[in-house]
Amino acid sequence: MSGAGLTYTRFELRRTVRNRRFFILSLAFPVVLYFLIAGPNHDVNDFANTGISAPLYYMVGLISFGTMSAILSSGARIATERGAGWNRQLRITPLTPRAYFRAKIVTAYLMAGLTILVLYICGATLGVSLPVGRWLAMTALILIALIPFAALGIAMGHLLTTDSVGPALGGSVGLLAFLGGTWFPITSGVLHGIAQALPSYWLVQASHVALGGSAWGVTGWLVMTGWTVVLGALAILAYQRDTKRV
Repeated sequence: MSGAGLTYTRFELRRTVRNRRFFILSLAFPVVLYFLIAGPNHDVNDFANTGISAPLYYMVGLISFGTMSAILSSGARIATERGAGWNRQLRITPLTPRAYFRAKIVTAYLMAGLTILVLYICGATLGVSLPVGRWLAMTALILIALIPFAALGIAMGHLLTTDSVGPALGGSVGLLAFLGGTWFPITSGVLHGIAQALPSYWLVQASHVALGGSAWGVTGWLVMTGWTVVLGALAILAYQRDTKRV
């Protein structure tokens, strides 16, 4: 990584941490929801016939909700910078587009990682106990599952205005969380077919690793790979289009 890239990454990380309201609310909201939903069901060991305890299911479900919000928040920062003309100023510096996007993704993954850690601690307080290997495997799968959302955040940041990006991101997270099974398992019917075609569904399915099973299988990997390619291409095209308009 170049000196300019390192400097800009440090700047982004420092700016995110100093935004105390965003920082605290991003972590607090999933935690409050977790205890409100999973707390009354802490003794349910086979939630909705999934074979997964309610605290574990909702731990991963709220992680999917919180990490999607954290990753997509990069789009809001990009849209704000575009509106202020900051992006145009950056393009005349030694900072490369790759370093710029790397900084955004690293910052988003920092928030996502903190969300995962905090909710793991919350899950442990409600009885979630797993071998170290399964914690690590589940975490790795969750981080992989966030890749297409990182591309989506970049694309939305370059396609939407400052006024529209907030509602669009909030609506996207809410819809993807619902169809992904964050709030309740989707096991049959039309919704199940729709859910299986979405990356948020497979993000929630990472909880199956905790039971020693295969969380995704061939279908899951194909869906996640497909969305990563499509949204990655969309992010590149959105950036190129935005650059040509300057």
